[in-house]
Formats: sequence, C-alpha cells, structure tokens
Amino acid sequence: MEMLMGIVAVAVGIVLGFLARTLMARAQSQSSERQANVKLTEAERDAKSLRREAELQARQEVIRAREEFEQSTKERRRELNAVETQLTKREGTLTQREENLDRKATVLDRKEQTVDTKLGELQLRQEEVEKRESEAVKLKRESDQRLQKLAGMTHEEARRDLFERVERDVRGELSGLVRRVQEEARETADREARVILATAMQRYAASHACESVTSTVPLASDDIKGRIIGREGRNIRALEAATGVTMLVDDTPEAVVISGFDPIRREIARQALEELVADGRIHPARIEEVVAKIEENMEQLLFEAGEEAIYNANIQAVDPELVKKLGRLKFRTSYSQNVLLHAVEVASLMSVMAPEVGLDPAVARRVGLFHDIGKAMDHQVEGSHAAIGADFLRKCGESEEVITGVATHHNVSEASLYGVLCATADAISSSRPGARMESTGIYLHRLEKLESIANSFEGVRKTYAVQAGREVRVIVDPDSVADNEAMLMARDISRRIEAELQYPGQIRVIVIREKRCVEYAR
Repeated sequence: MEMLMGIVAVAVGIVLGFLARTLMARAQSQSSERQANVKLTEAERDAKSLRREAELQARQEVIRAREEFEQSTKERRRELNAVETQLTKREGTLTQREENLDRKATVLDRKEQTVDTKLGELQLRQEEVEKRESEAVKLKRESDQRLQKLAGMTHEEARRDLFERVERDVRGELSGLVRRVQEEARETADREARVILATAMQRYAASHACESVTSTVPLASDDIKGRIIGREGRNIRALEAATGVTMLVDDTPEAVVISGFDPIRREIARQALEELVADGRIHPARIEEVVAKIEENMEQLLFEAGEEAIYNANIQAVDPELVKKLGRLKFRTSYSQNVLLHAVEVASLMSVMAPEVGLDPAVARRVGLFHDIGKAMDHQVEGSHAAIGADFLRKCGESEEVITGVATHHNVSEASLYGVLCATADAISSSRPGARMESTGIYLHRLEKLESIANSFEGVRKTYAVQAGREVRVIVDPDSVADNEAMLMARDISRRIEAELQYPGQIRVIVIREKRCVEYAR
C-alpha cells in the first residue's frame, strides 16, 4: 500500500512537473514574442528616421549643386562680358590705328615726292659745286705757281717755314701759360701741402737708429775668447763656415765683433754665439747643432716681426706669406735706415694725410706698409723693388688700389693718388734728421751726376749742386734762353733726374736767368 502510494505520488509529481514546465515554456515564448515585436517596432521607427535624414541630405545636396551651378554660370557670364568688352575696345583701337596708318601713308607719299624733288635739286647743285671746285683747284694751282715765282720758294718750303713760325709762337705762349699755371698752383698747393705735411709730421714721429754691418757680443771675461777660437782655430772656423760671417776676436776687452753684410746671417751668428757662450760647450758639432736650431727659430722670429709691424700699423687680414716677407725687412737697411720701421712710419704718415686729400686711410696704411715689400726679394728676382712688390701683392690677393700705389710710388708722373701720397710719406720718413746716411763716394757721385745732367742742356753756363744734393741751381745764358724757356728747362731737368738717378727724398731744381745791362757815363 505504501509502495502504491509512493508510485502514485511519483506519478502525480511527474504530471505536475510536466504541467509546470509547459506553462513556463509558454510564458517564455510569449515574452520572446513581445520583445521581438518591440524590436521590430523600433527598427521600423529607425528606418523611417534614416529615410527622412537621407531625403533631407539629398535635398541639401541638390540645393548646393544648384547654387554652385548658378554661381559658376554667373562667373562665366561675367568673364564673357569682360572678354566682349576687351574685344570691342581692341576693335576700336585697331580701327583707329588703321585710320592713323592711312594718314601716315598719305603723308609719306607726299614726303617721298618732296624728297625726290629735293634730290633732283641737290644733284644739280652738286654738279655745279663740282664744276666750281674744279675751277677753284685750277685757280689755286695757278696762284701757287705765281706765288712761287714771286717768293722764290716751293710750296713745301713755304709750308715748312710757316710751321716753324707757328711753332715758335705757340711754344712761347705755351711756356707763358705753363709758368702762370704753375705759379697759381704753387700759391695754393704749397700752402695746403705744408699744412698737411706739418700735421702728419707732428702727429707721428718714429725713432731712428743707424745700423752698421757689424754686431758686438759681450763676454763675461776674456778667457772665453780662447774657447771661442778653439784649438788651432777650429771653433771659430766652424762658426764662420756655419753662419757665413766673419768673427773678429781682437784686443777689444770682453767682446767679440761679428762682421757681415747679410743682417739675417749676422743675427743668426750673434744668437748662436750668445747661446754657445752661455752653455759653455763650444766645439764644431755643438756649433752646427746650435746654428741649425737658431735658423729654424729665425723663421718664427721673422713671422713675429711681421705680425708686430702689422699690429703697429693697424692692419687686418694679411696673407701669412706676406707677413713672413714683411718680417724679413726687420733685418734689411736702406741708407742705414731700418726698412721695417721705415715702412711702419710711412703707413702711419699716410693714414694721417689720406683723409686730408679725400682718400681711404685703411687703403693708405696698406700701401705705406707694403711699399718696400719688394726689397725682401730683390736679391732673388730681377727688376725694381716696386715692380717686384706689386707682383707679389697681386699673388697674395691685395686690392688693385694697393698694388697700383706700391708699383708707382717711385714714378710720380704715372702714379695714382695713393702712389703720390706714398712718395710724399716716403720722402718725409727718409729725410728726418738721422734717418739715413750714405757713404762719401755715393754722395759725391750723386752730386757729379746731378751737375752733368743739368750741364747737358743747351744754354746752361754753370751748375751748382747744393744743400747735400737736395737742390740744383742752374745758371743759363739770358741771350739764348728766354724766361718761358727757362721754366720748361726746369721741368725737363727734373724729369731727367727722376728717370736717371736714385736718391732719398726730393731734389729742387732752380733755373736762374739774369741779364745785366751795363753802360758807363763819361
């Protein structure tokens, strides 16, 4: 019984579970159906909304395209109207030009007719002129023959005589004109030049020291002289052979004299001897070693000397090779004047005078510093130091103004303004008291040459070179040389002196013409 009730209970439970499951499935199905209907409704609503947006966007695109089309159509119409206006204007212009061309053609036709008429008249006149010219030539030939018969001279002789008379008259007038112009120029130029030169000389004055061909090396005692000479003189011979100078070890107390014309070799020998004496080891091998070392150091010394000169002259941007050549001038002298110090002084003088005559002071300084650069190479290259220096400056990239000034500073007649200024500063520097000195032989030779040049001119009676050769006084015959010719003679003598002589500074030429009329009353 219990078992039966259990079976029934199980069956009832199964039926109830089946019913509950069926009810739950039906409820879920109804819920899914409702959700599907809701989603379908939302999808239809979204589709309608998208369709409306698409329709609005399409309408906007159509409106925009229509506006763009209308705008482009308006622009095209505007352009077409402008083109039509231009074409209309051009048509009017062409029409006017055609009318002008027609009028010009009519005028040209009239002018051609006038020209043809005038050509005919000119041809008739030319024939008449040719006929008259032939008659004039015939009459001239007849008149020349008559004149030659009357004068007893041929045509060429008369022409030559006429030219000689005209030349004499013109030469006299030209001499007078030259004298007047020179006098007027001197009145103004001398006064202004004195002011400029005095200002330059006052603002810059360099010290001068005359150098000779010997150097003296002081010694601590005379005992060192024996070591310098060495056994049988081998040390002093080695020194002279290595340096190329002469060593004078004499009775001069505590000193050795070095003699040589090459200042660089003399300086090398001086430094080598000082180092050997200080070191104490003096023998041929040591001498050669010390001399070789000092020769190497000499290149650096020359470069430093050039740099110092460039700094003192206030110049920038100089080629290194030019600096080295400039340093060699430290050991070069001209009439005993140190050439490097002279170059720095000339550069300073030119920089002071350049603004007074309207020139660039920077260019003037370069011309003054480099004007004697050729003297550092004139023993290696043929030619004057001015030409050698100009060629070297051109290779170093200097400006044409500097090159021309250096090349012509000794040829004032062909010089540029910088060349003339350089010649003036060069004369100031070389003529300062104590700046230069020369031997008696050179001095006498220059005086004799000055007098011989002046005596070679016709009409010169006597010539005197005075004031140490800086002035030449020429006395001429007043009967053979007129006043105007005396002026020309002074110019010719000065040109001959410039061309044939080398001299420091300038030489003044004075031609004296004196006529004395003496009569006695008895």
